[in-house]
Amino acid sequence: MSPRPVLRQALGLVGLAVAATSLVATPVTATANPGGTALVISEVYGGGGNSGATYTHDFIELYNPTSAPISLTGHTVEYFSASGGSGGSTPLTGSVPANGHYLVQEAMGAGGTTALPAPDASGSLAMSGSNGSVALKNNGTTLDLVGYGTATLREGAAAPALSNTTAATRNAERTDTDNNAADFTAAAPAPQSSGGGTPPVDPPDPVLTDLTIAEIQGTGASSPVVNQLVSTTGVVTAAFPTGGFNGFYIQTGGADTTPGASDGLFVYEPGFDTGITVGDSVDVEGTVKEFNGLTEIDATKIAEIAALPSVVPNPELPGSACELPGTGCPGTAALDAQREELEGEAFAPTAPMTVTDAYDFGVSSSSFFGEIGIAAGSTIPLVTPTEVVDAQDTAGIAARTAYNDAHRVVLDDGSSANYWNTSNTASAQDQPLPWLTADHTVRVGAQVSFEQPVILDFRFGWKLQPQRQVVGVPTGLVTFEQDRPQAPAPVGGDVQLATFNVLNYFTTLGGDVPGCSPFVDRDGNPIATRGCSGPNGPRGAWNQVNFERQQAKIVRAINTMDADIVSLEELENSRTVDGGDRDEAISALVAALNADAGRVRWAYAPSPAVLPAAEDVIRNGFIYDPSTIETVGESTILDVPAFDNAREPVAQMFKGKGGPTGQKFAVIANHFKSKGSGVNDGTGQGNANPDRIAQARALVAFADSFAAERGTERVFLTGDFNAYSEEDPVQEIEAAGYVSLKSTDDPDEESYSFAGTSGSLDHVFANAAAQEMVTGVDLWEINANESVFYQYSRFNYVGTDLYRADVFASSDHNPEVVGIRLPAGGIDRDCRSRCTPQK
Repeated sequence: MSPRPVLRQALGLVGLAVAATSLVATPVTATANPGGTALVISEVYGGGGNSGATYTHDFIELYNPTSAPISLTGHTVEYFSASGGSGGSTPLTGSVPANGHYLVQEAMGAGGTTALPAPDASGSLAMSGSNGSVALKNNGTTLDLVGYGTATLREGAAAPALSNTTAATRNAERTDTDNNAADFTAAAPAPQSSGGGTPPVDPPDPVLTDLTIAEIQGTGASSPVVNQLVSTTGVVTAAFPTGGFNGFYIQTGGADTTPGASDGLFVYEPGFDTGITVGDSVDVEGTVKEFNGLTEIDATKIAEIAALPSVVPNPELPGSACELPGTGCPGTAALDAQREELEGEAFAPTAPMTVTDAYDFGVSSSSFFGEIGIAAGSTIPLVTPTEVVDAQDTAGIAARTAYNDAHRVVLDDGSSANYWNTSNTASAQDQPLPWLTADHTVRVGAQVSFEQPVILDFRFGWKLQPQRQVVGVPTGLVTFEQDRPQAPAPVGGDVQLATFNVLNYFTTLGGDVPGCSPFVDRDGNPIATRGCSGPNGPRGAWNQVNFERQQAKIVRAINTMDADIVSLEELENSRTVDGGDRDEAISALVAALNADAGRVRWAYAPSPAVLPAAEDVIRNGFIYDPSTIETVGESTILDVPAFDNAREPVAQMFKGKGGPTGQKFAVIANHFKSKGSGVNDGTGQGNANPDRIAQARALVAFADSFAAERGTERVFLTGDFNAYSEEDPVQEIEAAGYVSLKSTDDPDEESYSFAGTSGSLDHVFANAAAQEMVTGVDLWEINANESVFYQYSRFNYVGTDLYRADVFASSDHNPEVVGIRLPAGGIDRDCRSRCTPQK
């Protein structure tokens, strides 16, 4: 049997942060020995002494398949946890008799009813009863390795997960094919030492039983006929001769007459060819298995038969019909049970389907697997609970979370291929990326249409599989609405105020700073700065060519946005990075913007004379159109302890170009502490929520004093507050008399997407006087909705060229644009063409 695809789970444990390390999913150096000429591990039992265990001790059993004794001089057995950490080793002595066994007794527990036969060696390894690995070594060289359950160290695919009453037992032929899943089964422990023991009883020849698919699936989470030889019939609904699934789906034809039991089943048959196609009727014989939660039949015989009745796809995904506020949505266990009843069946959804996660083609901790998060039964993406429900309303948050869970499903690409960017982990790094091209997008918020039924599959979570593996942009399977907004919606007003997070715009390059390391593309070329040995290193592009890619996108986005004032977040603070000019990065950005515009379209508000003693490596700032706007006085930076772990707010007064003093208004740019680190107060608002609350309080006090000092009642607060709309920091600001301005173009627009839900971390707040100036608001969804593969920092990460010097994926936050009607005479909008400063 060919190795099963297990890379997905292993990589999900590793994550992007270790892409450049030496950790791999199956670090095996043992050599297959199907001829039976060397020692092998014949049995592993880690449940000894546990509650309900058969034996009092864990044990490892070796077998010598040769006709002569084998010395164990220099040999050891070593145990590893499921994640690959060593749990110690036991030295071996003596020899293993010809065609005989050798028993290594390990740790003892308080349970168990039976002592082991007299062991040949003893140790104290405390082995897991469910998931782990055992290696047989000779002077450090691995001779054999057995990984079971979710073990990351294994030969091929892992042996089944074990229990307190089952051991990993090598097959009766004692063959070693370097595929633990093929060589081992879970069976009752039967330890044997060199002096004998309880030999395994040869099972009787299996009896072939003819069953329906529903009888094979049963009504529980696992099949009632696991490990039994069965035959069944069905219509092929999806076929995967490529991509690593090694099999196809069948379903009983006609309408569903077996509620509670699925009529779909995966047929695992490595090496099957395209002679089996969707729509064929087949008879299948094989052994029923449960593979990581998926019921399947490991086929030994497949025959085409006369046409069965056509399959009738299900119209609605389980759970997706429940409504807001979510109090009637099923919980996790109930949802799993509902989906289990339809595992492997075909679906042709009739309700709306919307992309809710397109970030890195993975879900949970996995990535790069061609997976897309879908909000089933919804016309909008799933919404972060604290975006719409008071963070203190625990019942409401729980209900909204249940709604999200019930409506969330993953659309997979019909393969186990991983599109990781480096050769030591990728199985498909040079293949065309599924679904995406530079011109064909899959974006959060896009509507999804299924041209052919999909299969409800379980592979490390519930997923929808298309009828075949997706390579590139498929035809005739699934289509995605192509809805990229080329420009912001009109917001009116005399001038426009915007906020834009420029995602670590650094003119200091990582490659120029000793002690920094890069993220690399699939060819090993450095792209972006991964980290630096010192605390104040750069965070942006690694070298000039990648800086130019980054800058081109930002420039195109800001110039296309066509605002008059833009508050910027995540600009390099060169004063902190290398002791240079604090305005170096913002000055460089303005120069690039003006070069692109072909005129002096932008100026920046210089840093004030009084600066904090210490600042972050990133800062806030303002740029503006000097033909329509002028600054009034210098800016002021809030320097208080509340912002010691964040970016200090910067306040600036503006008015219309040549306008009366009465036009002036204040804008304060912000970037609060992130959710990624700091104290978690247990309120579900991420780390550092108390810090953001303190920052919100300090900000509104600063805004009041700045406005009073500068003689205005009109105040806007802009930027990245790292708090969703119903979280405590936002409520602190609103309690002070501010309103978070929402899109007047589409109320469902949000500024950020994370882990498959959308919400707004970025805001423009206006006090009562400033609200009177507002004519319209738009969140321009060009960044958060896009796949990260379109960003400059993922250039050449995958086998499809996705980079374009356009506005999309210029950052990871969506910019917000606000129309403002200036009081006391407004502004002549034609001034840009008549009185633009010349270069």
